[in-house]
This record gives sequence, C-alpha cells and structure tokens, in this order.
Amino acid sequence: MNTKNLEAAADIIRTARRVAGFTGAGISVESGIPPFRGEGGIWSKYDPSLFDIHYFQTQPEKAWELIKEIFYSYFGKAEPNGAHIALARLEVEGKLSCIITQNIDSLHQEAGNTDVVEFHGNSRRLVCLKCSTKLLFTEALFDNMPPRCEECSGILKPDFIFFGEAIPVLAQERALTETRLADVWIVIGTTGTVFPAASIPIMAKQNGSTIIEVNARPSAFTDDITDIFLEGKAAGVMTALIELLYPEDTPAQEE
Repeated sequence: MNTKNLEAAADIIRTARRVAGFTGAGISVESGIPPFRGEGGIWSKYDPSLFDIHYFQTQPEKAWELIKEIFYSYFGKAEPNGAHIALARLEVEGKLSCIITQNIDSLHQEAGNTDVVEFHGNSRRLVCLKCSTKLLFTEALFDNMPPRCEECSGILKPDFIFFGEAIPVLAQERALTETRLADVWIVIGTTGTVFPAASIPIMAKQNGSTIIEVNARPSAFTDDITDIFLEGKAAGVMTALIELLYPEDTPAQEE
C-alpha cells in the first residue's frame, strides 16, 4: 500500500465539502460474494443470457432455480467487511453524503449506511410482475417454485435489474444530482466497464470532482479520471484510511 497516496487521500477527505461513495462488486468479494466478471466471476460459469428479462418471463421456474443457486447461496451468508464498515463510519462522522452502489447485496445497509442508492436494485427484495407488490425475501418462498405473490398469485421476481431492463429512474436521477454536488468521490471495487453505471464517476470528474480510487488492480478509470489510486484489497485500504482520519480510535502501541 502506498503510504504517500493514502495520506494524500486522507487530507482530501478531511477538507472535502461533500463526499460520495461509488462501489462495485470488488468491495463485496472479501465478504464471500464472487464478482460477475473476470476470473472466477459468475459470468465465467453461467451464461449471462439466462438472466435476460425475456428468459425470466418465459421460463420463470428454470430462471428461479438458477437464481436460487447463484444469488441466494452466496448473499444470504455474506456479512459486511472492513470496507463497508469504513464507509459507514464516514457517514456517522458527517463526511459521506451517500453511496451509489452497483451491488445488490444490502451489505452497505447492514454495515450502517442509511443513504444508499441501489443503481441495479436489491436481491433482498422481490417484486410481483402482476401487481407490483414488493416484499422482503424469505427462505419460505422457495417452498413453491417459482415463488408467487400472496396478493394476486403473480410470479415474483428479484427486485434487481436483469439484462434488458432499465435502470430505476429515481436511482439515475439521484446519481446524476450527486455528480454535481459532491466534490470528492471514493470509487471502490469496480472495473469501470459496466455502463451506464460507469458513466457516473466520469461525469463527476467532468464536473470538477476529485476521484479517489480503491482497487486491487487498475481499472478503466485509473488512467483517465482517477486522481489518487489506492491499490489493494478494499477492506485493508479503507481500514487504513479510517485509522489515518480518526487516529484517536487506533490503540496505542506499547513501548
């Protein structure tokens, strides 16, 4: 970890007027959730076309078997890691205005963040395709496949974005607003190749924001828009950043 870059990032956050977080799959890898892309990613094992909205609508039972196997086998066991906890601490301290996340795992909320913009939806919620009722996921829903709505018997769908679906309008609007308001962005665990989400940090940079990037390896953002690149695993880097920002929390070393 580059100590000079870490100290520079801490200085920028200290003097920032408004800080926004932008997170991708890489922040949750250390919580046991595999990324979608790259080596060992979900799309290296499963055909992405099976998660097209048309396939779900025409083959809901087959689609749900895959959804159960892939998403609910991992997400139900995952817990927030040090990077999630660090972002929650920044909110408590009044430094972080919101998090815009591409993730669907609710780990930011579990860590304590209260203002989370879910750009791709949430796996812990389900929505009825017939009456639009929304409810929280429970294991009991797997007693009958595909799960159905108690109100109208319509088929339930995970409330996250499938291929072929549009990004929620309110999430888009909030993200665009934040690109104009926040003067510092902490970008964590994203390749910068998934659009339209990847356009958000780019627009923030165009609007004059400073971009602090935390990634295990360089991304599509690193050479083009990143001002400070903190290379390393998200939990370790963000924990070290919090220790610099709030040294009073760090136990004193015995002589």
